[in-house]
Amino acid sequence: MISKRRSHRLGSQEKLMRMLHTMLRVGNLEESLKFYCDVLGMKLLRQKDYPGGKFTLAFVGYGDESEQTVLELTYNWGVEEYNIGDAYGHVALGVEDIYQTCEQIKQLGGKVVREPGPMKHGSTVIAFVEDPSGYKIELIQLGTQGSAQKQEAA
Repeated sequence: MISKRRSHRLGSQEKLMRMLHTMLRVGNLEESLKFYCDVLGMKLLRQKDYPGGKFTLAFVGYGDESEQTVLELTYNWGVEEYNIGDAYGHVALGVEDIYQTCEQIKQLGGKVVREPGPMKHGSTVIAFVEDPSGYKIELIQLGTQGSAQKQEAA
């Protein structure tokens, strides 16, 4: 059974916690911003250069950071490629029409690496796209992730 607890106890005081962002290191900030903003429809929320540290942070998302979890794209100046490794999985986005979304992503130059369809051993309809740095983005057809919803309702 999954707990519906909305807060977490820290010491003697109860503090509300929520996810703020996930950070991805990118090799080409402009290509990455084009992908996340133009292809996936996110908005550039803020961007700042840090000359002393030789890096730039760009925050993108579907809503204001005060209410939504967002992505932090970190560009370390002069680093054009990263080894993603085998520990990274993916970022997931819920979509209303996964088939139409994948077609739009392809038309906008995005790379669909797994066409839409039911996941193995389940009924959730998923697809995967890849960003310019090679990170996988899972698309999930909203309303098809039945097993997770049933566990949360219990």
